Amino acid sequence: MISKLVKNNFFSGKPTQSIAAAAFIISLAGVASRLLGLVRDRILASTFGAGDILDAYYAAFRVPDLVYNLLILGALSAAFIPVFTQLISKDKEEEAWDLASGVLNLQIIIMGILVVLLAINAPFVMRAITPGFGEEKMQLTVLLTRIMFLSPLILGISGIFGGVLVSMKKFFIYSLAPIMYNVGIIFGAVFLVRFMGPVGLAWGVVLGALLHMLIQYPAVKLSGFKFRLMPARSLRNKDVIRVIHLMVPRMLGVAVNQINFLVITIFASTLAAGSLAVFTFANNIQSTPLGLFGVSFAIAVFPTLSAYYAKEEKEKFAHAFSRTFRQVLFFVIPISILIYVLRAQIVRVVLGAGNFDWEDTILTFTTLGYLTASLFAQALIPLLARSFYAIQNTKTPFYVALFSEAVNIFLVFLLIGKFQILGLAIAFSVSSIVNMVLLLLLLRRNFDNLEEKQIAKAVLKITVAALGAGAAAQFGKIVVGTRGELDTFMAILTQLVVAGGFGAAAFSLLCYYLKVEEFFSFTQSVTRKLFKAKKHIAEDTGDVTGL
Repeated sequence: MISKLVKNNFFSGKPTQSIAAAAFIISLAGVASRLLGLVRDRILASTFGAGDILDAYYAAFRVPDLVYNLLILGALSAAFIPVFTQLISKDKEEEAWDLASGVLNLQIIIMGILVVLLAINAPFVMRAITPGFGEEKMQLTVLLTRIMFLSPLILGISGIFGGVLVSMKKFFIYSLAPIMYNVGIIFGAVFLVRFMGPVGLAWGVVLGALLHMLIQYPAVKLSGFKFRLMPARSLRNKDVIRVIHLMVPRMLGVAVNQINFLVITIFASTLAAGSLAVFTFANNIQSTPLGLFGVSFAIAVFPTLSAYYAKEEKEKFAHAFSRTFRQVLFFVIPISILIYVLRAQIVRVVLGAGNFDWEDTILTFTTLGYLTASLFAQALIPLLARSFYAIQNTKTPFYVALFSEAVNIFLVFLLIGKFQILGLAIAFSVSSIVNMVLLLLLLRRNFDNLEEKQIAKAVLKITVAALGAGAAAQFGKIVVGTRGELDTFMAILTQLVVAGGFGAAAFSLLCYYLKVEEFFSFTQSVTRKLFKAKKHIAEDTGDVTGL
């Protein structure tokens, strides 16, 4: 049974047919990746604390991460996947593979040149985005940045592999790549740091990028991909030109979104030591449900939306969008409230060890509280943006992102003097909500109906159930006790588990009595998967009854 699953799902990259199944696969792998990410953060926090080394490490991430997001993760995938999907759906496989090769040729050349130039000029670049760092801290940041510039070059290749797999609905291998990325970073933090010092953190990132690429290559190769070295021919390929045209406005949109994090880095560098690390830790925690549900569902539904639009099936497009919109909120709204209620316990369990002291904890969970207020909006932005990309409109998300970033920068200037790092969190949340609302309103203009009544009805019921879950979690904290609960790891973990259990149980009961459609869809989906797994096990062991 296991060998059969490995053969069918791993080596061949078996396509996933339903959106729910695709989202389940991505979310399941996402759980593993996010848990590894929290392990990574705990190791970093306990080893270094919220201080200069982690400030330098997270600042060093900014420019390589910007390059990758600008050219690959957002821009290329948003432009490449709809075009590649359209060719595949019309049985033009040879043209699809020519497109993949052509884009890969250009990516390697452009990314290679850009990375070399940025590595040479790293001292000037980093002084511009971390003006508050001292000389010693700046030298470490520059060194880490130069090493990390290898990662976007490798991840760029991996990003195209991922685009192919998503287009062909082969989500299993695709979803394993982030896990391998975190494995590499953890290896650097645990082992390489012992021999290299802080530089080992940067080499861990490079190792993670390499693993990210290698895990996807076999599935892409077995799907039929053959790399052709043809940089000159690539620029004459009409499909490559089409991807480039779609990329440009999306690239500008990603640039605007990345400015958000550059603004945070610039201003955080002028605050107390450890401010950038605190914001990053809080953002990583609240990003866990964002990645598990917001991004996973958006990735899963993207090829389906692209195919519906290519076939001019607008009603099916609207239904798939509405259903995914409601599914995302079904998970994210209650999780947001539970994170807010249990934010102190979560931060202490995830990060509270070694050099991460109580003062760091307070600042981190307070920052987390403000970020969580916009988690619902952050989770919907990937779906809304990809809905525009599916209809091959990459300009609207750019203009919306530009306006939202203007709101963010204005609020940062307004709030940072009084609220310090918390001002950055408030500005981030408000601008995220503005971004989401504008995208939704503008998307609605492209369709006669997006099933708004079903969405509004579902959101109302889910919110009521989620508020009940928050009240139950607060009651659970009181049941365990409020005195001394932060003194030991086991005490705070017990309080977190019990209170979280109260909240989850209350949410489930309220969803049942309120007849929340998404709750019954979720439970039925889980039940079907359990019975299907039980049936497979029974067949594999010769028990034809399945009992």
